[in-house]
Amino acid sequence: MSDICNTCGLPNELCVCETIAKESQKIVVKIIKKKFGKKYTYIDGLNSTEIDMKDLTKKLKSKFACGGTSKEGYVELQGDHLRLIKDELINLGFSSDTIQVKK
Repeated sequence: MSDICNTCGLPNELCVCETIAKESQKIVVKIIKKKFGKKYTYIDGLNSTEIDMKDLTKKLKSKFACGGTSKEGYVELQGDHLRLIKDELINLGFSSDTIQVKK
């Protein structure tokens, strides 16, 4: 027997909670510099309770062939990926109206 989602009441295979959550996020993408002048793409504004941060980070790291991490509502990717990050977030189901890229 399949498990039931606590939020929407549908079976986990049909659960739409994460899809709905992706459309309502206010995402800010920017470049930060860390130790030794290394650049990192910083994606903020993600709700870690509604979105599977581990899976999102894994997909982004695979797409951009870089290292990275996710912590407390943000994703950090090694390198400057501002040109392509918005398109990839849209492909992953986020709304283009809610993604703000700061240069």
